[in-house]
Amino acid sequence: MFAASILDSAMQDLMRSLRRAGLRTALLSNSWGRNDYPRQLFPELFDVVVISAEVGMRKPEERIFRHAAELLGLRPAECVFIDDIEANVLAAQAVGLVGVHHRESGPTAERLADLLGVPLRDRRFYLGSRRFGQL
Repeated sequence: MFAASILDSAMQDLMRSLRRAGLRTALLSNSWGRNDYPRQLFPELFDVVVISAEVGMRKPEERIFRHAAELLGLRPAECVFIDDIEANVLAAQAVGLVGVHHRESGPTAERLADLLGVPLRDRRFYLGSRRFGQL
């Protein structure tokens, strides 16, 4: 969503599409500050926001993944976790979440469409080429 502190519009559109499809979404982010985010966008993108500085936990700690899933009202196994840091993805998988290592929006959107059974036909996502919530 915020690669190198730059908003990724394709990932924002992806979150909107997932929510329109009836999936619950969450932002789970490590941060020491409270003003690092475009919070005005959060209501349309996320059902739940978990920011480490506000909850006293950080990725890759097990308890932050459980906390976010609980706020979504889901079991970890019902959640898909997307992150650009592989260690965080592996930590989420160890807790039982389905992990997606994000590198580019197109492949991430394709992977989510497969995992969630949600058609994501918006071409903005594509650079080439059971029911889950999303963390």
